[in-house]
Amino acid sequence: MATDSGIRMASVSDFDTTTPDPGLFGPGSVSWRVHHDPAAFAGGLRALMLQSLLPGVMHGFYANTDVRSDPWGRLTRTAGYVNVVVYGTATEAQDIAERVRRVHRALHVDVPEWLLWVHCAAVDSWLVGHRAAGAPMSGAEADQYVREQVVAARLVGCDPDAVPRDVAALRAYVDGMRPQLQATPEAREAVRGVLWPPMDLRLTLTTPARPVWSWAALTAFGLLPRWARRMFAMPGLPTTDLAARASARALRVALLAIPEGRRTSPHVRAARQRLALPDGILQRQ
Repeated sequence: MATDSGIRMASVSDFDTTTPDPGLFGPGSVSWRVHHDPAAFAGGLRALMLQSLLPGVMHGFYANTDVRSDPWGRLTRTAGYVNVVVYGTATEAQDIAERVRRVHRALHVDVPEWLLWVHCAAVDSWLVGHRAAGAPMSGAEADQYVREQVVAARLVGCDPDAVPRDVAALRAYVDGMRPQLQATPEAREAVRGVLWPPMDLRLTLTTPARPVWSWAALTAFGLLPRWARRMFAMPGLPTTDLAARASARALRVALLAIPEGRRTSPHVRAARQRLALPDGILQRQ
């Protein structure tokens, strides 16, 4: 399957010829592996923190959404969107992206520069989280992941020609955005919400949800660039980088200990069933 990013995604014929739609990426893509890996947990939280540093994004977001009253709703919708785009059929991905674009237009947050920053901050964060946690990934695979995600950027409304297509271009873009970034009150509130979101008391008292979430969120904060941590008046030291990487590796090992079937999202299970794929096809530890 060819895409406008120039990457050939896996064809379903590589596995089974009875189902015609492997989605926008397919089971041979780096994207399938990255987003199924437990390292994506901390990477996704890092993305929310890094995205918050562009003032226009945060102002538009806080002025037009219910994130303060429903933070879990926001997180659930975001995670659901990403999973449908990565693992759903091409039609499902296009349909959900069209709904998101309509919402963005209605809320007047469909500014090309904002969309590009949100996309690049997310891709950079998933990539950093994956590699910091020790998940297998070569330099060529990292570049391929960035190229594959051009498809996701186009879906949300970015100009594909403006989207970085390899790791070097992505890092150059993020570094080039630094003069425009700042830790506004909205950004600080967003990060506090990620670090310590409201949680049901019974869930807090009877499950390890709170400590696991705090572990992942603090790890994600530590994985931010040093300059970003300094914006939040936190240490930007090399020792913090080392500690965050060690924490990310330990977190991934802990989550990998959970049986694969129990930590697999419904979207991955549905894709496997649709394509008649065996369990564990995304496992590479």
